[in-house]
Amino acid sequence: MNSDLDLGVHALRARYRLGSLTCRSVIEEVIARIGAAGDDNVWLARVPDEVLRAQADALDRAGDRSLPLYGIPFGVKDNIDVAGMTTTAACPGFAYRAKASADVVQYLVAAGAIVIGKTNLDQFATGLVGVRSPYGVPRNPFDSTYIPGGSSSGSAVAVSAGLVSFSLGTDTAGSGRVPAGFNNIVGLKPTPGAINTRGLVPACRSLDCPSVFALSCADAAAVFEVIAPVQAAPSISSSFRVGTLMARDAEFFGDAAYASLYAQAIQQLTKMGGTPVPFDYTPFRDAAQLLYSGPWVAERTAAVGAFITGADNDAGIWPVTRDIILAGREYSAVDAFEGHYELAELKERADTEMKDLDLLAVPTAGTIYRLSDLEREPVLYNSNLGRYTNFVNFFGMSALALPFGFRPDGLPFGITLIARPHAERALLAFGARWQRALGLPLGKTASKLPPAESDPITVDDRVCIAVVGAHMSGLPLNGQLTELGGRQESAGLTAPHYRFYALPGDPPARPGLLRVAKGGAAIELEVWSLPAATVGAFVRRIPAPLGLGSVELHDGSTVLGFLCESYATEGARDITALGGWRAYLEDSSG
Repeated sequence: MNSDLDLGVHALRARYRLGSLTCRSVIEEVIARIGAAGDDNVWLARVPDEVLRAQADALDRAGDRSLPLYGIPFGVKDNIDVAGMTTTAACPGFAYRAKASADVVQYLVAAGAIVIGKTNLDQFATGLVGVRSPYGVPRNPFDSTYIPGGSSSGSAVAVSAGLVSFSLGTDTAGSGRVPAGFNNIVGLKPTPGAINTRGLVPACRSLDCPSVFALSCADAAAVFEVIAPVQAAPSISSSFRVGTLMARDAEFFGDAAYASLYAQAIQQLTKMGGTPVPFDYTPFRDAAQLLYSGPWVAERTAAVGAFITGADNDAGIWPVTRDIILAGREYSAVDAFEGHYELAELKERADTEMKDLDLLAVPTAGTIYRLSDLEREPVLYNSNLGRYTNFVNFFGMSALALPFGFRPDGLPFGITLIARPHAERALLAFGARWQRALGLPLGKTASKLPPAESDPITVDDRVCIAVVGAHMSGLPLNGQLTELGGRQESAGLTAPHYRFYALPGDPPARPGLLRVAKGGAAIELEVWSLPAATVGAFVRRIPAPLGLGSVELHDGSTVLGFLCESYATEGARDITALGGWRAYLEDSSG
């Protein structure tokens, strides 16, 4: 076993690019680490070792290192389908063999990532503790007598323990954030609807969303670029207003160390340009209480209540989970409507509190509990962990759980930054700055932060677009950018994975950039930014066969940019060897 191998996404990508690492060697290391971890209750099902080796060998033979997640091993929460594997949602009697992978898994596999196995969870994703599973409790890498957090317990532990590079969880009430906080890793909870949920066992279908666990924000961003469609988004400027809890709202359940760490985290936000603004947490708190003390419990009943009601004693249904889910039968259609009316009122009040704020900063959890604590108070203590998480999906917001130090006993503490819808990229960019400023360990591993050039970047309230042809500065179509408020941010090269063509057609002449598996080269480009509000107007001016997609830059990062449909390059002049559009224009004029 090579304990020095850094399984971080960017660390592996860099070594693959240099040719100093094979997919087979990475998979052998993952297999060895999982074996060494022993009975840690992380995995409910594993892809057989021989199959993993065959997949790695196939990637090595193909050698398509242009794939954005080439050879990156990951885990999948076992309420998300993987083709050919059993989905249990941590309930043996519910198990079925998935015929197809969930869309989010398909995107990752198509990008070159390798599924290692299915991870443990609180049964039916109902719980924030990580102990409600008949398959055992995933071992918290920092102290096995404490809970790992849930419901995405196995996914978080797998990343924190260095068994995989990243993992998928789900988040309805905080399941993609609380385990991140308890395992000293990053937890990205996207805006509900930002990522397709096809192939997920529903908890509350109207609120569920896939989530991403990673060691760094840069790694989480690399995954998010693959699974989420590119879209305009808000950003967080270098000077920002951050909502902080008033003393009356800051509940730490007697945990003085967590209270102190939260205060220190606010000080760190101030150092990074934030202006703390105390806000009224009341509407957020009241919305959070609706999730388990209101008619939304009935949506959990709608998801799996019929199965639970008809299941026999051998189904392995967790008693607390059964009670929670079947409690939804107590609510009527009138209750559901009244609940929606109450939620709408609370959201309006919350929007007022958020009006002049760029984001909220709350503890990811107010405290952490021992396993023995949950044996005494399985419901109350679980509810306590949702105090700062349950409202987020109700309000359609995006969130990012970030590590921030440790209690004197060595247990991790984290904060969660909560922002408006579709602010994932801005949160990740800020989170990368946060991690670089703090220099904390990554999970329970010896991994290092990726180099600064790998960090996700947002530019004010603008969207970056890479241009390779007539939109470059001084060329005929550049005015389409400048008249919409465009400005040049940088100049450079693509990654060496592209062919470049001079397309036929009326003036002005246009090039076509096409990503290829082999025989590519680096092509000259400029990165321009547009105000987010004008991106739609710019996109409407782009004629077929051109369009916008993810373009990989020379440093391995990605940016929105011009690409060409492959059919249009048939018969077009291949100008890859010239290295860029300006060189082609000079060559043509000469």
